[in-house]
Amino acid sequence: MDANPTLDQLQVFLAVADAGSFSAAARLLNRAQSVVSYTIGNLESQLGVTLFDRTGTRQPRLTEEGRAMLTDARRIVGDLQVMRAKVRSMHQGLEAELSIAVSVLVPTGALLAVLRDFQRQFPSVSLRLEIGELGRLVELVLSGRATIAVGGALARQDDTLIVDRIGHNFLLPAAAADHPLALRKGPISLQDVREETQIVVSDASDLTSGRDFNVLSFKTWRVSDMATKHQLIRGGLGWGGLPASILREDLASGRIVRLDLPAYEQGSYNLYAIRRTDNPPGPAGMWLIRAFEEKLSNCPADFAALPLAEAV
Repeated sequence: MDANPTLDQLQVFLAVADAGSFSAAARLLNRAQSVVSYTIGNLESQLGVTLFDRTGTRQPRLTEEGRAMLTDARRIVGDLQVMRAKVRSMHQGLEAELSIAVSVLVPTGALLAVLRDFQRQFPSVSLRLEIGELGRLVELVLSGRATIAVGGALARQDDTLIVDRIGHNFLLPAAAADHPLALRKGPISLQDVREETQIVVSDASDLTSGRDFNVLSFKTWRVSDMATKHQLIRGGLGWGGLPASILREDLASGRIVRLDLPAYEQGSYNLYAIRRTDNPPGPAGMWLIRAFEEKLSNCPADFAALPLAEAV
């Protein structure tokens, strides 16, 4: 008899492959580990192949046959999710409530302008807004607690998500005008910043746990959000990278200066609208994505001309 795997079996297979273990997949699926193991065993029996090597290692590893099956499983599950999403969108009217998650990297001015227009366009739609960091936004979308997230790039590819580029912003190294680094003449070397306190945003998300981005100093102060980071840098308690959109007024007034720090990876970073394949936004949600794209795509193309510390 030909193998006839169920959608549930394929989804469990993908969860184990992506999570890296039966226990992690069980937590992700909110099932007992024994149920996950039993499901994979049944799928292997139906297909007549071993999908995971469970010997000689603490974690199951995909076999050659398992890797070959992985692409097909993603395609089948993805196609069904797209079909379900199309049907749902055809039956869906205007949302009663919309939940969105927005990164602190999104310019505040753009966010306020979009929400102001949204309120006028959809006065009957309640809105839930969460401002988050890094992987936290993706977790909210994956869990269904947010229909749409607007933020930076994903830490890893996820076929259950639709990710559309809608704009960009800039991240610049900065310090208060009276900070020792701001008072240096000429380019700042890596050695110059090693012993200075760097203010760093720590992400509570498991998706980016333990990962640091652009951390150059040996001494760090870690905060939970970009607003606090901005205030500490403005107060002269350390240096760090801030979105150019947050820095506009401080740069103009001279209160904060941009550091000439070649070792810091600065420049444009993309912003994306992120949503689940099987949970399409309704009319209000789609309007919101287009509105964010209109605002964020108008970000200036180059911040290289912004004044450096010695020029302010």
